[in-house]
Order: sequence, then structure tokens, then C-alpha cells
Amino acid sequence: QVQLVESGGGLVQAGDSLRLSCAASGRTFSSYAMAWFRQAPGKEREFVAAITWSGHTFYADSVKGRFTISRDNAKHTVYLQMSSLKSEDTAVYFCAARLSGEIATISEAYGYWGQGTQVTVSS
Repeated sequence: QVQLVESGGGLVQAGDSLRLSCAASGRTFSSYAMAWFRQAPGKEREFVAAITWSGHTFYADSVKGRFTISRDNAKHTVYLQMSSLKSEDTAVYFCAARLSGEIATISEAYGYWGQGTQVTVSS
């Protein structure tokens, strides 16, 4: 019922900033809770941040204070602003959505996923 397409990934240096975007299309985007997950090589998919339709947010401890999730419901887009990037942030970042007003931190709770965008942090 919803399609998600991530963009904005790339190669940056440690300490740099980067903003990821997730463009959504389909049924009632504003009613979905949205989240970002990431997966590094050889590791399991990891929760990063989530946001409800009304703008309430929740972050993993590993990114708290460095990353900011936001959404523009008029543009049907969710963002992940990343700052103070470090090498351990290197991963494929996935956008996910669930038809609920509640935030979830496990991937199984999300029924809609984008294809991912690669973020690589050097040095």
C-alpha cells in the first residue's frame, strides 16, 4: 500500500554530515509511523530512529544527539539528518513504515521497506 525510496547516501569523511531522504507514495502517508534502520556488512539490521505521524521521535542510543529524524507530510518524505558521522555509522540505511501511530524498534513490526541507500564514512 506504500512504496518507499531512499536517497542521499554517499561517501563522506568522519565528522561530516549527511541527510537521507525517504520518499513515500501510496495510501495515507501521514498515518504511518516511519523508521530508519541500518545494516552493516556481517551484522544484523539495527534500529536507528523512528517518528510517528504527529512528529514524536525515538532514537537508538548509538545515534542519539547526532541524528535527527523528521518528516514532511506535505511532501510525503521522511528525513534522517546525520551529523558527527563516524566509521561505525557505515551501513546500508533502510526506510521503513508501519500502519500504526506507535513507534516500534524491531524490524518485524514494519511491513513496508525501501531498497536502502549506502552510507560510507571514511577515516
